[in-house]
Amino acid sequence: MSKVTSLDVAERAGVSQSAVSRVFTPGASASAKTVEKVKKAAEELGYRPNVLARAMVSGKSRIIGLVVAYLENQFYPVALELLSNALQARGYHILIFTAPNSTDGVDSVIADLMDYQVDGIIAASASMSSPLAKRADAAGIPVVLFNRAQEGDGFSNVTSANVTGARKVTEFLIETGHERIAHIAGWQGSSTGRDRRRGFEEALKAANQAAFAIVDGMYRRDVAMECARQLISGTRPDAIFVGNDHMAFAVLDVLHDAGIAAGRDISIVGFDDVPQASWASYDLTTYRQPVNRMVEATVELLLDQIEAGKTHPRKIEIEGELILRGSVRQLQGAAP
Repeated sequence: MSKVTSLDVAERAGVSQSAVSRVFTPGASASAKTVEKVKKAAEELGYRPNVLARAMVSGKSRIIGLVVAYLENQFYPVALELLSNALQARGYHILIFTAPNSTDGVDSVIADLMDYQVDGIIAASASMSSPLAKRADAAGIPVVLFNRAQEGDGFSNVTSANVTGARKVTEFLIETGHERIAHIAGWQGSSTGRDRRRGFEEALKAANQAAFAIVDGMYRRDVAMECARQLISGTRPDAIFVGNDHMAFAVLDVLHDAGIAAGRDISIVGFDDVPQASWASYDLTTYRQPVNRMVEATVELLLDQIEAGKTHPRKIEIEGELILRGSVRQLQGAAP
C-alpha cells in the first residue's frame, strides 16, 4: 500500500496542495472551512504531515533538542515534563537526547542533534565546549543552558541562585546551634556543585566557623553513600548539607541502616525539593529550586532567539526558598 501524500488529501478535500500545507503549518493562514475539509480528508485517508520534510522547505522544524546528562536525579524528570508542556503550549515539541556527564560526551550528542534540523537546543545539567558553541552559532541554532552556568561562550543560561541558596541553608544550620557542619558537595566540574560549595564556605567564614569536612559526592548516589559512611565512622558531624536531594536520600538511607536518626542525632539538608523529599520516609529539609519559574525563563529566552532574533546572551538566577521538615534539629525560636 502506497503512502498517503498531501496531494491525495488535496484531491479528496477539493483544495490545492498548498492549502493542505497551510493547514498543517503552525501560524499559516487558512479559512475555517478549508481547515475543516482538509482535516476531515486527512483523517479519512490516515494522512500525517512529514514534519522533517516540511522543515527542509521552510527552514523551521518547530522541534527543540533537549540534552540531559543526569536523569537519575529526580529533579530532571520533573523539569523535562514542565519544559515539554511549556514548549507544546507554544507549538513546539522536544527531541530528548541523553549524554554522559562530561563535556566531550555532551559535545558528541549535541553535534548529532544539530543534524535533526532542530530550531533550538536546551542543555540541562550539561556544558558545551567553545568550538561546538561556535558551530551552533554559525548554524543559527540558539542554545540555552538549564540549571548550569557557563561563562564566555555567548550562551544564555538559567539557574537558581545557588550561592545564595547554599548560604541560606548554612546560615540556618548555624542559627539552629549546629557547630560541626559537613558538606557533601555536588560534582565540582559543574557550576552548581561549585556555587553551592561556595555559598556554604562563605556562610561559615562570616560566622567564624570552620567546616567539619567537605567531600565531593560527584552527584552520584554510590559516592554520596560512601561519603556518609566515612563521616559517621568516627567523631560525627552534627549536620550535613548535601549538594542535592538525590545524594541526600542516599545519606538518609545510610543513617537509617546505621541506626542514626536524622533530625535527632544528625541534621540533614538537601537542595532541590523534589517530590520524594516530602515523603514520610525521608521528610527532608531542603532548599527548593524554583523549577516552574526556571522553566518559564528558559522557554522565553530560547523562543526570543528563535522567533524574535534576539541574540544577546542573558544570565538569569532565580532565588528559591528553604523548606523545613523533620530531618533537621531546630532550636526553639530559631527562624530560617
